[in-house]
Amino acid sequence: MEVTIKQAETTEAPIIANLLELYMHDFSLFSDVEVGEDGRFGYAYLEHYWRDPDRFPLLILAEKKLAGFALLRIETDPGDGSKTMDLAEFFVLRQFRRQRDGSQAAAKIWDLFPGRWRLRVLVSNHTAYAFWEKLVGDYCKRKFEADDEKGFLGDLKRFSFTCGSGG
Repeated sequence: MEVTIKQAETTEAPIIANLLELYMHDFSLFSDVEVGEDGRFGYAYLEHYWRDPDRFPLLILAEKKLAGFALLRIETDPGDGSKTMDLAEFFVLRQFRRQRDGSQAAAKIWDLFPGRWRLRVLVSNHTAYAFWEKLVGDYCKRKFEADDEKGFLGDLKRFSFTCGSGG
């Protein structure tokens, strides 16, 4: 399938909000996220992706059909001012999984934003952990770091790597 990445417009914020509910529902299998009284999980920082110039809301399309989303943010090291792109959230609808659509989407995102990258995955989410470890390793020709990190939702593995001309 042809996978494309599109920056989400402000008018498309409700689309990402809806997909975030599915993402958080899946995520609840591996962490203690709770549904609110309104029956929604919510995502406290979603609005920031259209207000902060260092954040990027992206839609993932497969054959021009909505297939998922990614939320990226630039983190600046306070010590040396270096920039690292953080893949904060990444979600592909189930019907597009195992067809390499997620792999293609991630690679296209990394190609669009060359440089230093970081992503975190819950260690308890064995499927996602295996996916990211293989994908990052293949994409970076095994040149990456994987470190343990404590997150508010559980134990994480942090993958750090450089891709494209930004390295």
